[in-house]
Amino acid sequence: MKKLGFGLMRLPVTNPDDAATIDEARLNEMVDKFLEKGFTYFDTAYPYHKKMSEHAVKKALVDRYPRESYQLADKMPVWLVEKTEDYETYFQEQLKNCGVEYFDYYLMHAMDKDRYSRLKELGGFDFGRRMKAEGKIRRLGFSFHDTADVLDQILTEQPDLDFVQLQINYIDWESEKVQSRLCWETARRHGKDVIIMEPVRGGALASVPADAEAVMKAREPELSVPSWAIRFAASLDGVIMVLSGMSTMEQLEDNASYMEDFKPLDEADQKVIEKVTQIIRSTIAIPCTACGYCVDGCPQNIPIPRYFALYNQMEQTRDKGTQKAAYQAMVKEGHGAASQCVECLQCEEHCPQHIGITEWLKKTAKVFE
Repeated sequence: MKKLGFGLMRLPVTNPDDAATIDEARLNEMVDKFLEKGFTYFDTAYPYHKKMSEHAVKKALVDRYPRESYQLADKMPVWLVEKTEDYETYFQEQLKNCGVEYFDYYLMHAMDKDRYSRLKELGGFDFGRRMKAEGKIRRLGFSFHDTADVLDQILTEQPDLDFVQLQINYIDWESEKVQSRLCWETARRHGKDVIIMEPVRGGALASVPADAEAVMKAREPELSVPSWAIRFAASLDGVIMVLSGMSTMEQLEDNASYMEDFKPLDEADQKVIEKVTQIIRSTIAIPCTACGYCVDGCPQNIPIPRYFALYNQMEQTRDKGTQKAAYQAMVKEGHGAASQCVECLQCEEHCPQHIGITEWLKKTAKVFE
């Protein structure tokens, strides 16, 4: 397989305020182009796009192309499982949603220490092994959001898993919280294939400070800013796939342009990454990847990732006025203001980055209100 995977969690929508309104016509065009370029890996999950991503992939991919022409990955929503029988229920629902008889890659979704403990108790991996034995899963693994010691525990206790999906990007490479490098080293020490998610950090590495972009352009004038993030991830040993949550045809064509005939970063390129990392680290205040897990169920309808993006943009550009105007426009459109947070904390429970969301909302309110 070529190393670029189509992440189906940031699809084009007809209504930017409703993730469920997937633009089917535009998605069809993107799927067609992706396959035409020789890429074959698609990654979905139960909660993406308010539970509509699986249905969208059925219409855009499964119903329109032979099953052997692509690889489809899906994930078990482990946080919804309350009893062992629920694994079967959700799995069968996912097969139906996607319109397939098997998944090429299947993951226990967003594992951390607590979810792993619960998964062991309810036999999640044992269920996965049974589905694999029945031919309904080709390769079994998990996606991961915790520290390297927890990853080591899982891979030590579950040595027969086929792969692990990790959040790896050049900004989080040495992060004490995300531990991209340490997790990658742990996975490789256990001999596991690695699939990479969030290589562009939810879009944060697609638009970088001007002085960081200048460093990149001096080295490769024709390559885009996000290309550096994806190529960094794809250059790592043991990486079999790098996922990109593509929302537009322009993003897809850009990604395809340098991943069709992928060439790993050389030593000079790595020096560019080091310099750019130093510049960007000084400007990112909130480590949000805009995954959207925090938004579902928010009682105040606060568009948390969008507000945090504005806050980070303000830090990067030192232009408070532009971001403040954008923030106030969203509030006027009917979104909850940051100051309306009731601190129910369900957003923090669902955040893979373990961000102190309520405290950052207070800071956002102080700045923009």
